Amino acid sequence: MTAPDLSRRLAAEGLGTALLVATVVGSGIMAESLTRDTALALLGNTLPTGAILVVLITILGPISGAHFNPAVTLVFALRGDLARRDALLYVAAQVAGGILGTVLAHLMFDLAPLATSAKVRTGPPQWFAEVVAAFVLVTVILGGLRSAPAAIPWLVGLTITAAYWFTASTSFANPAVAIARAFTPTFSGIRPLDVPAFIAAECIGALLALLLARWLFASRMEPTGETR
Repeated sequence: MTAPDLSRRLAAEGLGTALLVATVVGSGIMAESLTRDTALALLGNTLPTGAILVVLITILGPISGAHFNPAVTLVFALRGDLARRDALLYVAAQVAGGILGTVLAHLMFDLAPLATSAKVRTGPPQWFAEVVAAFVLVTVILGGLRSAPAAIPWLVGLTITAAYWFTASTSFANPAVAIARAFTPTFSGIRPLDVPAFIAAECIGALLALLLARWLFASRMEPTGETR
């Protein structure tokens, strides 16, 4: 079977990231409008995010690998599964798609298309949480490729659902999502000033997972593009 051309792969990455962010931001707006209970609002934000990941990875994985995440793309480029030029274009599509997702969510709820967030998310515990979140996500992806490739949509969706609750940062684990969430003043937002540290932490976590996987899964790891 012929692999999809680059234009279709980039379209899949942009579309997938847009729909992921639209779900994150939109469900956060909806949850915040329906309850003042923060825990209940977070649950209302968590479940749609995990669910849409299962759907998006299932339908778009065969086209682009369904990364939707520059940290994941970085790992697969370093593994030699993705050409560096293609990886840079993937990241551009993911970031653009993420910002588009914020716009879509805002327009659905009659808000300004883009607005800067003032929500503070900073400090060593938050940064460490993002290292952990990205580490767990990438470890799950690479382990899933080794043992159960067909289950990756569910593995990723369930991982993010759980990580919303066991990490202090509510598991962004994705530089494109972090950038996109800086443009919403709603429940899921992050202050732009706090984004660079989140991105650095996410990349560190992803790289640590890659180093572990090279040893832990070495006997059966095979190059592939099927991932989040």
